[in-house]
Amino acid sequence: MVHEFTKENIDAIAEILQTQAKPLGNDVYRLEVVNEEEPRRLALEIHLGLDVNGERLNMVSVYAQNTFLQLHNCTAFIASDMLKQVTFFGRQDDRTSGLIIEQGAGCSLYANVSETILNSDFTQLPEDLMMCAIALSLTESIDPDSFSFDE
Repeated sequence: MVHEFTKENIDAIAEILQTQAKPLGNDVYRLEVVNEEEPRRLALEIHLGLDVNGERLNMVSVYAQNTFLQLHNCTAFIASDMLKQVTFFGRQDDRTSGLIIEQGAGCSLYANVSETILNSDFTQLPEDLMMCAIALSLTESIDPDSFSFDE
């Protein structure tokens, strides 16, 4: 199920990342995140309601030095002022992917993660899986059947 981003959603994402959203046409927004101290930078593009063979999907792309990432079928996001990051989620069946963009121009991707891992006691998981389970634990607050970007 595709959910509609609103201008307010885009603005909230930009505010958390301490940048401005620049429209590129009617259905793409570009946000450039810069960390002068380290020095790091990345560009985030949010593609709204792409038509793919008659089906609509949202896509988030990240461009960074030597890196290009895409999250297809973005069904939710959580912008956290406390964590200073925005986490975009894509969910299909019992698999979740999460793309995390940090205010300091950092980026992490966790792809195709089973609900079994997300529902586990993360303290009992191997260390490499523990980070993933913690990072994507935010999905617990999202009901995929009733999620709205206006929450």
